[in-house]
Amino acid sequence: MAIVTLTNVSRHYPARTAGGDDVVAVDNVSLDIEKGDVYGIIGYSGAGKSTLVRLINALEPATSGTITVDGVDITALSERELRRVRGGIGMIFQQFNLFAAKSVRANVAYPLKLAGWSKADIAARVDELLSFVGLADKASAYPEQLSGGQKQRVGIARALATRPAILLADEATSALDPQTTHEVLDLLRRVNQEQGVTIVVITHEMDVIQTLATKVAVMEGGRIIEQGDVFDVFSTPQHPASRRFVGTVIKGVPSPAEAAALAARHIGRLVTFSFRDGDSAQARVFLDLAAAGLDFELVYGGINDIRGRAFGNLTLAIRGDRAAIDRTLTVIGERITVTELEGAR
Repeated sequence: MAIVTLTNVSRHYPARTAGGDDVVAVDNVSLDIEKGDVYGIIGYSGAGKSTLVRLINALEPATSGTITVDGVDITALSERELRRVRGGIGMIFQQFNLFAAKSVRANVAYPLKLAGWSKADIAARVDELLSFVGLADKASAYPEQLSGGQKQRVGIARALATRPAILLADEATSALDPQTTHEVLDLLRRVNQEQGVTIVVITHEMDVIQTLATKVAVMEGGRIIEQGDVFDVFSTPQHPASRRFVGTVIKGVPSPAEAAALAARHIGRLVTFSFRDGDSAQARVFLDLAAAGLDFELVYGGINDIRGRAFGNLTLAIRGDRAAIDRTLTVIGERITVTELEGAR
């Protein structure tokens, strides 16, 4: 069941110059986010990702279309009614947005005070959250005394304070180093799995989507150009922009220029073998080549894993009798995709 549904949603801003066209930040987007998903929205700078997340929590109004959050059409609500809806949506940010003059405890307690919780209930909830994010010993500390990862943990605790059904994470790891990023992503995974919170992750980092998300939408020019299961989009991207993103973490079939460079350094026929979950294992390809008496060398590519499902591309330089190579590639090609590159020697 969808907890967030966008139907033909657009967001326009007035033209920057007199007589100019409106700026279209989000352009006719339709999207369903199922309850329990970790849904990644990825795109380069200016793609419309952050505008989209502000539409979901009604910080900005849609120019057209409808947005339904937990069964409520938020495009039809007054500002007073929207404040109640926002109480069910938590948000964490790239720059943490903590109150510098408030302690960790006071930062986490802040939304509960606004919501009118009693002092006893606030104290119990803050203790529970600080324990959950691993900062029970930092309750009296101030943001300036914390590392970036600790600050983001406080941000996550604060966002979860009122027990929201949805958590929006807008570039939440962009200011963190790789090790701290993985720690925060592990925490977000626990938020999803242990507390049942649906998470929407806005990012330009493919590693974040690969590590955390279950579904993904790729944005370009305000539009969603591709969406679906993370494994499907990563292993067989259909749109050029999606392929560029995937190429930042997974090497595909070498381009003509890359193939020429490989051919200059390696002797043999250059062949790329593409693997996808359910295909024959890489080891079987190597066994087939060896059984045919062929020499081979791995020269490009790699295999990746998403939630236990493997995919990727391996380019080999294969040496030996031409007829034997042809026969072996034909046999292997009946099981997986085989691409022979030009420029081999």
